[in-house]
Amino acid sequence: MAAFILHDRLKADTIEVARLDLSLLLLMNARQWPWLILVPRRPDIREIHELPALDRTILMDEISRCSRLLADLFKPGKINIGALGNIVPQLHVHVIARTTIDPAWPKPVWGTVAPEPYAPAELTERLDSLRRGLAS
Repeated sequence: MAAFILHDRLKADTIEVARLDLSLLLLMNARQWPWLILVPRRPDIREIHELPALDRTILMDEISRCSRLLADLFKPGKINIGALGNIVPQLHVHVIARTTIDPAWPKPVWGTVAPEPYAPAELTERLDSLRRGLAS
């Protein structure tokens, strides 16, 4: 059986937050948006329907948990959830907190505004708040 390996593009664009029951939880290195990415730790999976039924259920629970976390921490007007995979074929689910004053609103975050990486102190603070929220 093949081992789970995180896609190189996801490695380059994200920072690990935590390992959930199914997914590797990542933070997109784009300070303009609270933006999480869930990557099920299963090898060679491209689509949600390819996951076994139990894994699909766990993934939905993790999406809900991350949505609630972002809602509680950032009070967004909308949570965007998407599993596009047009550039990165490995199954991954974006969970993005959006507000009417974010730099891409109301358009999608992809390709609208270039992502600005977190400054080191800001990244530490963001990771700490996410990890505390997950633990509570």
